[in-house]
Amino acid sequence: MKRQMVARLLALTKQFYQTFGYEFSSTRLHLQPGVLKVLDRLTSDESILDLGCGNGELARELMRRGHRGPYTGLDFSLPLLEVARHGWEDAPATFVRADLASANWGKVVAGQFDRVFAFAVLHHIPGAETRQTILNKIHTLLKPGGLFIHSEWQFLNSEKLKIRVQPWEEAGISPEAVDPGDYLLDWRSGGRGLRYVHHFDEAELEALAAASRFRVRETFFSDGENGRLGLYQVWEAV
Repeated sequence: MKRQMVARLLALTKQFYQTFGYEFSSTRLHLQPGVLKVLDRLTSDESILDLGCGNGELARELMRRGHRGPYTGLDFSLPLLEVARHGWEDAPATFVRADLASANWGKVVAGQFDRVFAFAVLHHIPGAETRQTILNKIHTLLKPGGLFIHSEWQFLNSEKLKIRVQPWEEAGISPEAVDPGDYLLDWRSGGRGLRYVHHFDEAELEALAAASRFRVRETFFSDGENGRLGLYQVWEAV
């Protein structure tokens, strides 16, 4: 994918989460079952970096569970960060504005982490080269023995969500300019919006892991009525 198209798709995603951040937050008041499964495995002492932290619901769940380790959440959406920061003035959580597609996003966090999370994040990152750069940085942010745990939206596993797929021409983009697996989905709450989403399969994620010096330790599906709307993986650095 050409760099100009990567920039255009990133801008489309940023515009969506800036415009519909509050509406999106109102639909994310509870964590997905797959995320809860991941949190169930924590010991309460891990240091956590949460990429694409959104409205901070994961941090609130950690607090409810009595998690003692430090937590840092990153997101580029000001509306979502405003919701995330509310009520945390004296709590042990840090929320930072950062764009994962920028060259220096890793500089806003200090040290390394036991766990790096990226739930429903990578599917909004266009272009193999852009994804690879982000994953390489994540590798450096993990402590020895640390884990990168992430999920990707499997919207094609839902007949209801398939009808949300829109032609690229809706965004003024030629279908030939995007990569296989790239889709344009609409949003209908509080107005009409458009989002870029990449549909990953296990083979593509396996290749990404190997290229960024990770080993896939575990894969599982969760979420939604059919239990297959989220593809979760646990990676360890090698």
